[in-house]
Amino acid sequence: MLRLITRSLCLHCQRGQIGPPVLARPCSSLTQKENQQTVDALYNLSVDIRKVRKLKGWVLHQHPAYVSEAESLLRGLGADGPAIARILEQHPEAVLCSPEQMSAQRELWGSVCPNDRDLVGIIEKFPASFFTSASHHNNQRDNIMYFQSLRLNKRIISKLMASAPQSFSQPVEHNQHMVCTLQDAYLSLGGQEDNMKIWLQKLLSQNPYVLLKPPEVLRENLLFLREQGFSSAQLLQLLAKLRGFVSELSPEGMRRTLDFSCEALGCSQERLLAIVLQCPALLYYPAAVLSERLRGLLAAGISLEQIVETPTVLELTTQIVHYRVQRLRAYGYDVRTGSPEALNGTKKDFEATYGRLQLRRERPLFNPVAPLKTDE
Repeated sequence: MLRLITRSLCLHCQRGQIGPPVLARPCSSLTQKENQQTVDALYNLSVDIRKVRKLKGWVLHQHPAYVSEAESLLRGLGADGPAIARILEQHPEAVLCSPEQMSAQRELWGSVCPNDRDLVGIIEKFPASFFTSASHHNNQRDNIMYFQSLRLNKRIISKLMASAPQSFSQPVEHNQHMVCTLQDAYLSLGGQEDNMKIWLQKLLSQNPYVLLKPPEVLRENLLFLREQGFSSAQLLQLLAKLRGFVSELSPEGMRRTLDFSCEALGCSQERLLAIVLQCPALLYYPAAVLSERLRGLLAAGISLEQIVETPTVLELTTQIVHYRVQRLRAYGYDVRTGSPEALNGTKKDFEATYGRLQLRRERPLFNPVAPLKTDE
C-alpha cells in the first residue's frame, strides 16, 4: 500500500501557492539620519525602538512624523499606554499618517463599529487596516455604503475591513461583481432567497479574502466540480463547507488531487465524491501532503478501509495523529480495532474525548442489581 501511495504521488506534481500581496511603503521624505524627534517620542511611549529598527527601521528616517497625534487619537478612543506601545511597535507606519488622515479614518470606522472599545480592539489586532493611505478613503467609503446596502451586520463589515483591507481599498465595482457572482451561484444551486443574506454573511465572515479573487475563478471551479458528478445540492453543501475557499482552488489542482486520492484510496468515482463531501479539504490538499498523511495513518495501524470510512482524519498532520494515538492507547483505546473518529477534531475536541475515556477507566461500572453494602 505504501508503494501504491508513493507511486501515485510521483504521477501528480504539486500546485504552486501564491502569497499575499505586499503593501507598498507610504510616500514621504526619507533622510539618511534617523528623525530624532520620532525616536524620542516613541521611546517616551515605551515602544521598543530596537524592534522597530530591526523590522521597519525606514520609518524612523521619515519626515514628517506624527507620533503625538497618533497617541492622542488612540487615547481618545480609550487605549491605554501599553496598548498604544504595542500598536506602534507592530505598525510604526501609523506615525506617518497625517492628523487629517487619522481623523477621516476615525469617522469612517465609526460608521461600522458599535463603540470606541470595539474599534480599539480592531486597531490592536489590525493596525495596518486603520492607519492606511488617504488615497483609499473614497473606495473605503463606497464599499462600506455598498455592504450596508446589502443589510450586512455592522460587525461583519468591520471584520471584513479589518482582516481583508485590500477588498475595501479596491473599487466598489469589483466587490459588487464578486458578491453578485456568489449570490447567483447560491440561487442557481437551489439556495433559498430568504436565506441568502445569512448565507452570504456567514461565508464572508469565514473567509473575507474571497472578495479579492476573480469571479471567473469561482465559476470555473464550480463548473469543474459539476463535471465530476456533484449534484446542485451537493455543490451548495460543498460551497458552504469550503467557506469560500473554493475560489482559491483551480480545476487543474483539484484534478490532480482527485486522481491521486482515487488511486491511493482504491475507490470508485462515486465513492470518491462521497468522501469529498465528508472531507472537502481533500480538494485543496496537494498530493504530497495527502501522501505523507496516508503513510502516517497506515504506520499508526489505521487501515485503508478505516480511512475511507472516516476521511476527516486526513485533515490531521502526521505528528498530531501519532500524538493522539499514543494518548488514546494509554487509556486502553486502540484505533486499530476502534474508530479513528476519536482522533478527529480540534485540540479542545480531542481533549474532551480523551477526558471521557479517562473517566470511563477510573470510574467503576455501576451495577443496578448488585446488593448494596450496609452496616449491620
